Amino acid sequence: METRRLNILFLTDNFPPERNVPAMRTWEHVSRWVKDGHQVTVITTAPNFPQGKPLAGYKNHWYFKEDMGGVKVIRVKSYIAANEGFLKRILDYVSFMVTGGIAAMFQRRPDILISTSPQFFCAVAGWIVSRLRRLPWIFELRDLWPASIVAVGAMKEGLLIRMLYWIEMSMYRASDRVIAVTKGLRQDLVDRGIPGDKVVVVRNGADTNRFTPRPKDPALVEKLGLQGKFVVGYYGTIGMGAGVQTAVDAGALLRDRDDIVIMLAGAGAEYAEVEKSIKDQGLTNVKLLPPFDQSEMPAVWSLLDAAIVMMKDRPLFKATISSKTFEALAMGMPVIMSLPAGEATGLVDEYGFGINVRPENPQDMAAAIQRLADNPELKAELGRKALEASKDFSRERSAGLVMDVVQDVMASRGK
Repeated sequence: METRRLNILFLTDNFPPERNVPAMRTWEHVSRWVKDGHQVTVITTAPNFPQGKPLAGYKNHWYFKEDMGGVKVIRVKSYIAANEGFLKRILDYVSFMVTGGIAAMFQRRPDILISTSPQFFCAVAGWIVSRLRRLPWIFELRDLWPASIVAVGAMKEGLLIRMLYWIEMSMYRASDRVIAVTKGLRQDLVDRGIPGDKVVVVRNGADTNRFTPRPKDPALVEKLGLQGKFVVGYYGTIGMGAGVQTAVDAGALLRDRDDIVIMLAGAGAEYAEVEKSIKDQGLTNVKLLPPFDQSEMPAVWSLLDAAIVMMKDRPLFKATISSKTFEALAMGMPVIMSLPAGEATGLVDEYGFGINVRPENPQDMAAAIQRLADNPELKAELGRKALEASKDFSRERSAGLVMDVVQDVMASRGK
């Protein structure tokens, strides 16, 4: 396929200096494309995740331009809310749909438009702009919405949900391609009537140049009191679907193991609830910390002897693969996978880099933690397999695969 130099317009709610997974995936893709000679304009918000206030050096301006490594970044005003409280977050999302969509209408005509979900209304903005400007449009799908909010109980089935499902299906049909981050997401769309050749799977990955095996960071070990401890950890959203309470309850079962520490770090709607549970049970072997800056994450990952990846026991999560899985693999550490049997547990079976446990089952999780703590040879073997598996999941590779989809759309449009 002939590679064209393209002018790409990208809509995303999250972008650096925010350091969450959506922001970093988008950055690592668009920065790679700019290095390859493409022009990229990103429309986003003032960076504010997860605290819900602009990061240092930024204000919530109506329209602000900056250059980031050759990527033209346009930040627009939105209603900013912390990553907690459903209604406030919806206002946040809808406001960016409006302001981001308006900004996209007035950019120099791009060759192609990409918008990413979550959040859902960012994808809606891409859909509307693509129709009004008659642009090729790629919908990057990283979560099934509204199904996910129904699954975690944030909304109940009703007229509004049915309307959102209609919008969702209309977007899939209107897009030139859907890029799904798991095979399960693709299969869900195909089962609902979206042609299979329209949905391309490009899984998440890790920056394998940054995330590499290394000794435990001595300064952090001392700061967090982890000397001589076997540390297992979960880094990510402490939200309604994550099921972080399972790790807390596993910690309660392991309270007599002075050599084991469970470390939880992140932010989200259930942070206060998890914090209260740890305090009420008097657990000194479970540490709950706010999120670390992404620049610190390789050192923070180094503290772990094994990673926990978990979600609640909901059918929807059979199609989920947490992006933290890939960072753990790149660090060369075993993964305790606590998800419904599906795509994520299938990766463990395929590559052999961890232990599958039943979701929301603290007994299973505690047993897996003890098994790794008491068997250094098993831990080392699973770690070797994790590092080998990481070669298939680099962000550089995924950036190239997404660009292949972009070029294919342009070719199919005869452009």
